[in-house]
Amino acid sequence: MELKQRHYSVLIVSAQPRFNESLSALIAERRRYDQELETSVSGAKRRLLEREFDFIIINAPLPDNDGVKLATDRSSDSGCAVLLLVGSDYYARIFDKVCPYGVYTLAKPSPRQLVTQAFDWLESTRERLLRVEKKSATLEDKMQEIRLVNRAKWLIIEKNSKTEEEAHHMIEKLAMDKCVPKRTIAEQIIRNGGL
Repeated sequence: MELKQRHYSVLIVSAQPRFNESLSALIAERRRYDQELETSVSGAKRRLLEREFDFIIINAPLPDNDGVKLATDRSSDSGCAVLLLVGSDYYARIFDKVCPYGVYTLAKPSPRQLVTQAFDWLESTRERLLRVEKKSATLEDKMQEIRLVNRAKWLIIEKNSKTEEEAHHMIEKLAMDKCVPKRTIAEQIIRNGGL
């Protein structure tokens, strides 16, 4: 899917109505963002249990927390991109805390152009994370296939008195003869309890 066609889900965590209005208007201009608003860290945590978001924008501080832990936890434990807006007096200290977790930080107040560029950074980060997730899923699938084939080999060895090499060759030959992946043959062998 082309980048400019993708839709992104955004969770705004902010308790400041004027800021929320301004940010919502800015997000609405992008037309590819679906946004939701929470006014506290606890509300954001509940919402994040219900669904995943592509971006989380946290306007610190919040009534129940400063939002730093939420930012670092979500950035390191999920595939979302996180932007943390903090007062300019606290920027350097907060940046040092959240930078190792991949959290973007902006000092408030920030010019409109800078916030717009931050959205571009979030999109770039999310796209990179999606590629990493896809690659990870492919590796996990391959590892699962290897585990299944090994289980099937041991069933063949046990039931048919074959060597490991012979069992592996049998699975490969069956897969080639039937024009199916080795995984399919291994699943059939496991389901049947052997050949």
